[in-house]
Amino acid sequence: MSKDPTIGVLALQGDVREHLVALAESGATARPVRRPEELEGLDGIVLPGGESTTIDKLSRIFGVREPLIELLRSGLPAYGSCAGMILLADRVLDGRPDQQTFGGIDMTVRRNAFGRQVDSFEEDVALEGVEGDVRAVYIRAPWAEEVGEGVEVLARVEHGPAAGKIVAVRQGALLATSFHPEVTGDARVHELFVEGVRERS
Repeated sequence: MSKDPTIGVLALQGDVREHLVALAESGATARPVRRPEELEGLDGIVLPGGESTTIDKLSRIFGVREPLIELLRSGLPAYGSCAGMILLADRVLDGRPDQQTFGGIDMTVRRNAFGRQVDSFEEDVALEGVEGDVRAVYIRAPWAEEVGEGVEVLARVEHGPAAGKIVAVRQGALLATSFHPEVTGDARVHELFVEGVRERS
């Protein structure tokens, strides 16, 4: 494939612009995706932070939900941060009764696991595949309560009452973090994803 993979950012709600910037800094050609036809030609996609139930609802309204699920099932690489992690999970705890996900990662996530907006915090975590600590920003973030055998745990909370909780995972072409690397100005998590997209293409 070409040097620069084309990676979309699901642009229905959430911190889309920050992901576009981080992807561009990581050597990808990045573009927003709102409609089914904008999925064509992608080498990968990012599911941003935001509000998972809102993104789920809007994905139906814009008609992008079903074609995106089909692409994920067929092996399209994806990276989900915060709400994106919830959307990539096969199972959700503490979600709304009508909430559905796109699925793909054999894990159970707990929505708003760290508490309300006022309980948001930051810490440095060791993330497998990235040299040096990564600044993790948790904003009403989920964590993975449990993962299946095929899921690789890349990072855990290192301090405080949530120490040991799973906050970054990978299964095949799918990567997910509880935290928001796109808001820190550090593109190393995106570089990890982009490199994985290149390898799979």
